[in-house]
Order: sequence, then C-alpha cells, then structure tokens
Amino acid sequence: MTELADREWRLIRDDPRDGATQMALEEIAAERALEDDVRTVRVYSWEPSTLSLGYRQDAASVDWEYCDREGIDVTRRQTGGGGIYHDRYADISYTIVAPADEVPGDLMDCYALFCEPILEAFDRMGVDADFAGAEQASIYYPSCYLRDINPAHDVVAPASVEGEAGKISGNAQYRQRDVVIQHGSLSYDLEPERHVGVFDPEDDLEPETFVDRVTSISEQAGIDREEAVETLGDALADWCDAHEGEWRADELERADDLAERKYGTDAWVRDREVLEAAGRER
Repeated sequence: MTELADREWRLIRDDPRDGATQMALEEIAAERALEDDVRTVRVYSWEPSTLSLGYRQDAASVDWEYCDREGIDVTRRQTGGGGIYHDRYADISYTIVAPADEVPGDLMDCYALFCEPILEAFDRMGVDADFAGAEQASIYYPSCYLRDINPAHDVVAPASVEGEAGKISGNAQYRQRDVVIQHGSLSYDLEPERHVGVFDPEDDLEPETFVDRVTSISEQAGIDREEAVETLGDALADWCDAHEGEWRADELERADDLAERKYGTDAWVRDREVLEAAGRER
C-alpha cells in the first residue's frame, strides 16, 4: 500500500465507452481531485474500437479509410507517444489521477510510484513482467507498441528471460491543472492486423512485426479477460486503499460535453487544436 492511501480514493470499474468520452473522463477526474479532494483509479475498455493518437502525432500517419471501414474511432490523447489500437477485448486500460503536490515531482520517481500497482497486478495474474531492462530501438515510430522501448515506463514479459521479452504494457503521464494523470494500456490479447492496419498502408507494416515485438497476458498466463480486469482493479484499489465508486451524474454530463467539444472533433484529433471544456482556446 502506498503512502498516498491516507487520502480519499475511489476505484471505478468503468463501463466500455467511446474513445472521446474515455479521454474526457480523465479531465473530469482531474477536476474532482482539485475541487472535492477525491482521487481516482479506474479500469476501463473501449467501445467502439478506437485508435488513440499521441499528443504530437501526425494525423497523416493514420489510414483513415481503414478505420472508417472497420468501424474504428480515432481520438487523441493528452500524452505523447505513438498510436494505440484499443478495443473491448484485447486491450485493458487504466487511469490514476492525483494532485501534483502529493506525488513525486521527478517524472521517473512518479512513474515508479504509479506503476507499482500495475506490476503487482501482473504478479497476481502470474505474468513474469517488469520494466524493460534496457532500451530497444524503434521499429515503427507511429505505433506506440513498436516505438523504442523505454525502461522508465515500458513493461515487458517474460522479464526473467533475457532477449525474449516482449512489450506487454505502455504507460504515460501528463500534468493538467496541478493534477498528475497517468494512463496505460495492458495487452490482454493480440490483434496484430488491426494494430498495424490503422496506420498508413504505404509504410508496408506487417502484422508479423507486431507479433515479434509484443506479448500478451493471455499468452503469458492464460487467465480469462474478466479475471485479468478484476485483478488489475483489485491491485489498484489495494495500492491506495480505494473504495468502490462510480461516476456522478454531473461528471458524466460534463464528460459528454467535453467529448463533443474536444476529443471527438476533427479540430482536436486531426489538427491538435487545444480547447478548454467551455470551448476557450488554451
């Protein structure tokens, strides 16, 4: 249990939602942390399937026709890195939200703290996972899972087998309104055709390239997805002594509004035009 456990935390085992709403809810959780002194950890999935672009990612790297044909939404994260394909089955996502003055100011120290429950969850699942022991060069820069592997925030498995570990989780942070928000993706299963299909077809990226670099919980441990999701939620709750919670009605309303104004718009997704919830440029 972290030293942050003496504060008020809630665990939200969230419903599947569209990508724009999922990103908006992180901003709403940040508001709640500042205004009501309530911190949030949550586990969630995406429906419909969604490609989340890194904050500075070029929209030209996306195969928009493929995404439209396959019914894959596209949104843009507040964090950097490459694009990630998310869905309701192969991906398990989480968020941690806390006031910035309560957590380490050093980015690496904060990563280490916030990834404690993620590594604990892998251990409970029976997955031999840990931060990457060394950097690995980028294979394909537009894709988060195929970018360079960073020991500070990328988790690989099996960690104890040198030279054979594949990326199993990516984690990223950003700070907004004096709040630290960390989110991450855990690979439960592989969807290599979709992970590479969402990107520019002229790059000739093959699904085998993804399979060679990435592994999954199902491959490493063989547990079912429901158990994996429950285990991750339990590990997050135990880490900060969170009570079981849910979104308030007004939070969901504000998230819907922010998703419509920002995360679901072409201005944000394609052009990275930054807007406040009220529509003001920031």
